[in-house]
Amino acid sequence: MTTVHDPERKRALVLRLKRVEGQLRGIQKLIETDADCEKVAQQLAAARKALDKSFFAMVGCVIAQGDVPPDDVADMLSRFS
Repeated sequence: MTTVHDPERKRALVLRLKRVEGQLRGIQKLIETDADCEKVAQQLAAARKALDKSFFAMVGCVIAQGDVPPDDVADMLSRFS
């Protein structure tokens, strides 16, 4: 199993996820305050895109570590993206 060994990569990933968490809290507030559906949808799309960037950063980490054969990385991409 591959883990995030590089402290800088780990920190960057955690910070990115904290920003996503903040976005999700903002979306919850929009819904609670009866915001326009289009505004909620726009923010949901932004949060989804941020999560996708986090996922691909993790895949980049897997590739950079070199522990996982290319076919397994491709399999991971097809299963999770």
